Amino acid sequence: MLRRIRHQEYRVSTALLGSLRGFTAETVRKRRPPSTTVGKAVASLNSARASQRSSSPVTSSHSLLQSSPSAPSSSRVTEALPIRDALAAVLQYAKEEKRRNFTETVDLAIQLGVDPRKPNQSVRGVQTLPNGTGKSVRVAVFARGDDAEAAKAAGAAVVGAEDLVKAIQDGELAFDRCVATPEVMPLVSRVARVLGPRGLMPNPKMGTVTKDVGAAVKSAMAGQAQFKADRFGMVHVGVGKVSFEPEALLENIRVLMVALGNAKPEGAKGKYFKGVFLTSTMGKAVPVEVATVDPRSSRFMLEAALTT
Repeated sequence: MLRRIRHQEYRVSTALLGSLRGFTAETVRKRRPPSTTVGKAVASLNSARASQRSSSPVTSSHSLLQSSPSAPSSSRVTEALPIRDALAAVLQYAKEEKRRNFTETVDLAIQLGVDPRKPNQSVRGVQTLPNGTGKSVRVAVFARGDDAEAAKAAGAAVVGAEDLVKAIQDGELAFDRCVATPEVMPLVSRVARVLGPRGLMPNPKMGTVTKDVGAAVKSAMAGQAQFKADRFGMVHVGVGKVSFEPEALLENIRVLMVALGNAKPEGAKGKYFKGVFLTSTMGKAVPVEVATVDPRSSRFMLEAALTT
């Protein structure tokens, strides 16, 4: 039946093309009008399609969507939950699923009402989470002299200046965060094309260009969460591991949302927090009631029964 329909469509297109090419006074006198040929082909095609619809058990696009294996199931579409209930659902799903060979991260995704393409609507910052992120962070420090010694004493994984730049140019990136003193920033700019796309370039707004490199290294290792809105206004931040106590995760979420609220740009108009989702690394995303994570709301971090 499908082959027949395609053949009828081919006849329609051929008839239309022929009518456009041969529509002259001579062909009108010697042949039947092209519209007659086209009309017959169209009528035949409609008849074939009607016959297929009558013989098919699926009679509407809605029922076709429901019967399709790729259509989303009802279990994947859930209503927005208060933050505590959403966290309970994420942790419960992580426990019920088959065991992973790693500890999943609990991720928070926030849709902000900003347009980061405009210079006065960018959102970025860093916040130390009270209970850490659960990740082991390796910090590289660009520094010389006493600053380099302070960075080593604080536990930096890699410390250097020209030698560190040379190692990065050779492809050695054995670190997760970069800190630099203001004096060596001209040197760091040589590897900006390597560090920038990876989100490793030191930045004063993120607290990674500073004279107090010791404190910066300790903060990064203690569990700093960096956030930045992408070009769609989305912010993705890990707030801990599924092995954390629920109250520890909630405290991290509370501190992070307050930091995001304080980072609201002056150019942002209208609703700031437009949507929030909570998920684990391999789990399902659970929509969260925005009012329960908006610091300006009276329902912020609403108390509710939390079971895991």
